[in-house]
Amino acid sequence: MLEFNSDFPAYVSLNGEVIPTSEAKISVFDRGFNFGDGVYEGLLIVNGVILFEDAHWNRLQRSLKALDMSSDIAQLKLRIRTYLQHEEVAKNSAFLYVQISRGVAMRGHQYNKSISPTVFMYAINREVTDINETFLDTISTPDNRWHRCDIKMTSLLGNVMAKTKAINTNCYESIMVRNGLITEGSHCNAFFVKNGRVFTHPADHHILNGITRLKVVELCNELGIPFTEQAVAYSELKTMDEAFLTGTSTQIARIHKIDDHEFDINFKNSITMRVQYAYAKLKRAYIKKVR
Repeated sequence: MLEFNSDFPAYVSLNGEVIPTSEAKISVFDRGFNFGDGVYEGLLIVNGVILFEDAHWNRLQRSLKALDMSSDIAQLKLRIRTYLQHEEVAKNSAFLYVQISRGVAMRGHQYNKSISPTVFMYAINREVTDINETFLDTISTPDNRWHRCDIKMTSLLGNVMAKTKAINTNCYESIMVRNGLITEGSHCNAFFVKNGRVFTHPADHHILNGITRLKVVELCNELGIPFTEQAVAYSELKTMDEAFLTGTSTQIARIHKIDDHEFDINFKNSITMRVQYAYAKLKRAYIKKVR
């Protein structure tokens, strides 16, 4: 029997019920288990405030619609509040995971819209720094995922393989390449800077339009930083001056190198630093407004 150590949350929420993790059970016929048939969101809680909450729920609704699923978002938010009120649930500085599978049915590729979804969530303590000061090593890997990467779904095998490949080479992330163009990381969006202009892959079906990515786009416009949604070719990598990753947990982090190419920049004069400090200011303003 699996023993749940301190790496696991003490309590989870399953279909609206807050229960000890050791007592949480799902059916072996849950389509999330059989097919990865579901969607999810990962949210950051800072000083008791869920960062950019509405943006996450909007994306969750888009993912549900794309998979012909539905869920009561108002009820989901109430369940989250109930869960976070539990005394043994992380709530001040934490990562919150919310997953909705299509539900339980006899295994078959076709789905039945009448079944009830399975709703699962947990929160774990997570130290959240004002600015992510890490300088990350990454590798490139072929992007072998399907053509609807814009859906935040639980079927993540391509991402899992890419991330594990990076970890096995002592790197933080895999930068994925499709048809010679850099798309994104296994769990981060990728940005590049050349001659003071920021580039990132367009928000099409080949990337997830990350919430932090959206905020960076807004900040570039506010700061007057030239910005272009255009994929960078892997062959042009060595012509780039800077590179950084964005994501809910990663926030904004500088890339030190991709494969054997190092980005040797003066951080104090970099575009990356300007965006990082602007993002930290945006977070503080958001938390102050919500509280």
